[in-house]
Amino acid sequence: MCGIFCLLSLSPARRGQDEALHEHLRRRGPDSSRDLTVGGTNPFYQCLLRGHVLHMRGLLTPQPIQDHAGNVLLWNGEIFGGLPVKPEENDAAVVSRRLSSCDGPAHVASVLAAARGPWGFVYYQKAGDYLWFGRDFFGRRSLLWDFDAEVGALTLTSVAGCGAARRAWQEVPAVGVFRIDLKAVGSVAFELFPWARRGSHLAPSFTPAGCRAVMNRSGLVLPAPVGPLNTAVPQSLDKGETPPSLRPCVKDLEQLLASKESDAQVSRLVDVLSEAVRRRVQPLPCDSPPSSPLARVAVLFSGGVDSMILAALADRHIPAQQPIDLLNVAFKLQLPKKQNESAKKHRNKATDLKRDGDPQTLSPFDVPDRITGKAGLKELQDLCPQRRWNFVEINVAKEELQEIRLQRIRHLVHPLDTVLDDSIGCAVWFAARGTGLIMEDGDQRPFTSSAKVVLTGIGADEQLAGYSRHRVRFTKSGHEGLIQELQMELDRIPSRNLGRDDRVIGDHGKEARFPYLDEDVVSLLNSLPVWDKADLSLPRGVGEKLLLRLAARRLGFGQSALLPKRAMQFGSRIAKMEHQQEKASDKCTRLLSD
Repeated sequence: MCGIFCLLSLSPARRGQDEALHEHLRRRGPDSSRDLTVGGTNPFYQCLLRGHVLHMRGLLTPQPIQDHAGNVLLWNGEIFGGLPVKPEENDAAVVSRRLSSCDGPAHVASVLAAARGPWGFVYYQKAGDYLWFGRDFFGRRSLLWDFDAEVGALTLTSVAGCGAARRAWQEVPAVGVFRIDLKAVGSVAFELFPWARRGSHLAPSFTPAGCRAVMNRSGLVLPAPVGPLNTAVPQSLDKGETPPSLRPCVKDLEQLLASKESDAQVSRLVDVLSEAVRRRVQPLPCDSPPSSPLARVAVLFSGGVDSMILAALADRHIPAQQPIDLLNVAFKLQLPKKQNESAKKHRNKATDLKRDGDPQTLSPFDVPDRITGKAGLKELQDLCPQRRWNFVEINVAKEELQEIRLQRIRHLVHPLDTVLDDSIGCAVWFAARGTGLIMEDGDQRPFTSSAKVVLTGIGADEQLAGYSRHRVRFTKSGHEGLIQELQMELDRIPSRNLGRDDRVIGDHGKEARFPYLDEDVVSLLNSLPVWDKADLSLPRGVGEKLLLRLAARRLGFGQSALLPKRAMQFGSRIAKMEHQQEKASDKCTRLLSD
């Protein structure tokens, strides 16, 4: 992973350096930094390209990469398929070699379309004076843009930040790959090479002010890396089976697994998802030997079905002697005035959530995700006893939250600005930092995760109808409405989640990886009829993400396979810390600059 930056100047006027912005980039890529300037005289243009590298695979390869023909690549990504990358090779170097041999736009587009995995890039093609840039189909890597009309300067960067200048940063939409003809004089025009099934209807605010986007002259379209969503609607559903009880139990899932068809689909999902995890943990980051006692891989861990499955599948593919860090974040509960009565009620709720039923002393950090996380840890220890699981209790008080938000997090979340972005951005930042406490020999001790790879469960709810809004839509509009909602989820996930989370996690010099958004996983889930992925006529804890719950049961999990969806902002209790009457979609004043 890298922090990449490109400043394209179309006039001799200079734009001042933003040192705060470059500090954000250096934190993303602490292992190597350098810059390179290229340009032309007729007409005048100048490109300053700067790369900050987080070393993950193969030989350390500083960026920008310039080839023998003068082409320059900035690559923030990982290749997990499509283009062959040997274990000892660096994927940025592989992409650079491939692009160097391209003799036309169709060839460049084909190389990028073949790259399976998360990526954002900027590529200066000297022959013809072109500047290419864009993000992968799902937008799993952040890329922002801004155009300063006064000096004729376009900036592309992995992360920007908010400041007094109030620059109009936007996320580059993940609708395709863009090309600028640097020989053109006048307004900046982006030629769009769109992904198939995406980008045909672009909003007027799609490009920065002073710029415009046009379809590429050849009409080239990049093939989508995933199959289309199955839109079949059932003619009728068998009403003869007895649905699970309102309080679901493990036997409910076992009964559903007894179906041969369901059994085969569960096996396919486990196999494809296991391979997606393998690609993301092998080869491991190359900063320590395989026998190192330090973890190289961590999981954002709540004890819910999404993170439990990721942890179990990671166990399959990581050497047994290496620990895996389970990052569990909790925000300090604010004790109410009627402490005794409220504490008693909370203790009763906490006891209901504890799967082992053992009494525990109530802690101000005993939030729902902490309780389910500890129970999930016990299940993992029972299933994978040879593995050392570092359950990292990351405890955040209100004072530290306010301080770090002001110093760092608001800059990383920018240009997103809602209450939901604030809550999720803060929770993910503290979780990914990995600084907390672990239990060792019966005592807690301070601990900071060493893992550079952070697995996250984003994509499971969006594809398998895990959110409450999916149940509402199904109730109102049936399967047709649910299918439309799921299609919308996949279309908007680049703008709602992934760029923000990449910026937040990358701030620690770590890389976010999203197994549920692996191209093969998405293609499999897209191919299945909606009623095989979720059955929202069944109770919460069973019907939503039904196929994934069956997979969890196949892997040997018990009660964790039945936990209802609980959003991170509620499970970690960050949503309870400040202004509890806010709506998730409200503009968040805490993210505003000074």
